[in-house]
Amino acid sequence: MGRAVIAVALCAVLGLASCDSPPPTGTPPAPSATPSPPPAATASLAPARYPVGTREVTWARSRDRPLRTVLFFPAVTTADNPDPAPAPAWITVRRDARPRPGRFPLVLFSHGLHGSPEGNTPAVASWAAAGFVVAAPAYPYTNRKADPYVRTDMVNQPADAAYLLRKVIALAGTRSDPLYGHINTSRIAAVGHSAGGFTTTGLFRPGHDRRLVAGVVIAGWMAPGRFGGPPARLLFLHADNDKVIPIADGRAAYAEAPWPKRFVVLPGATHAAFMRPDKPGYAAMDRTVTAFLRRTLNSPSPLTLTGR
Repeated sequence: MGRAVIAVALCAVLGLASCDSPPPTGTPPAPSATPSPPPAATASLAPARYPVGTREVTWARSRDRPLRTVLFFPAVTTADNPDPAPAPAWITVRRDARPRPGRFPLVLFSHGLHGSPEGNTPAVASWAAAGFVVAAPAYPYTNRKADPYVRTDMVNQPADAAYLLRKVIALAGTRSDPLYGHINTSRIAAVGHSAGGFTTTGLFRPGHDRRLVAGVVIAGWMAPGRFGGPPARLLFLHADNDKVIPIADGRAAYAEAPWPKRFVVLPGATHAAFMRPDKPGYAAMDRTVTAFLRRTLNSPSPLTLTGR
């Protein structure tokens, strides 16, 4: 039965005609002005799996809010071999590898309490391998090594995340940066797990950047305030055996969203284990999120998500 639930959810997320889904409707919001990098091929919907490179940068929204950020991106393994790698059982991540030719959509990933970019590498690297540049910050007072650790500081993280997106967009337009010409900032997604899901809901407030067109809330709940601003497409995933954040909290956040949306249940999974490849629910989570990102960021036509 669990597989059937996921199969139906995937059909809805992908908007496949063979699943009797409704045709796309509406018009996507016009992107605001972005830097003009040199022409480069945009990532396609083809299920390519690329080698993954990483690099680390640190920005600071203020003196007391450093944001160490790991950037994951499609890479080449050697100067002579820029072709996609076959889909491996695991993803090899190479520090400071050379970016692959092409321009890839931007995704922001927010970790949960006591989390880190490194702790979520399997999932984040998988999305980078699927053709996205993923920025994964360590939030200053809730990351695994935070000192002091301040749980309530997560209310400040949506502002951190919005600041970080502005910095990555600026980086994409910096000629001297290795990622110049490799990041498509016209359509951006935000993904977050647990408190990172809380952070993600807080990004979609009135006045948010029009380029932020998609969000994925994984085992999260609603940040203070309300959804507003330019329309976005939202995907909510929650395990039905979550003892940390009850699934009712995820459904409550889903109910608040006024835009095209979908709620997907991960049967039998718990709060965080499904973020690891060796645990139940990971494969379904990864397939669902990857498919959603490809359809919302790579597809030129809008996607309508409805139902639970």
